[in-house]
Amino acid sequence: MASSIRVRATSNGDITEVQALIQHPMDTGLVKDPKGELIPAHYIQQLKFEWNGKDVFVADWGTAVSKDPYVKFSFKGAKKGDELKISWTDNKGGSDTTTAKIA
Repeated sequence: MASSIRVRATSNGDITEVQALIQHPMDTGLVKDPKGELIPAHYIQQLKFEWNGKDVFVADWGTAVSKDPYVKFSFKGAKKGDELKISWTDNKGGSDTTTAKIA
């Protein structure tokens, strides 16, 4: 199965810029389907980016984040060729993890 996470990480000197797109429905549990039934809540609870065994970005989310969330941030210290680990877990026990080499 293909990863639900697409990542681009680029180093420019001491700053690494990370962009990530996560495919996930992010259902709030408040929306009804065409039959009028509530679609159960299904959303990412935690998104984590790790470099060298350290968290460089952690997001604790709830239902207020839109479908297929996009994240962009930067951090210091990484070098080209270093590996970034990205993972998420959701409220139904689902998860995904991937890695990206910093370019």
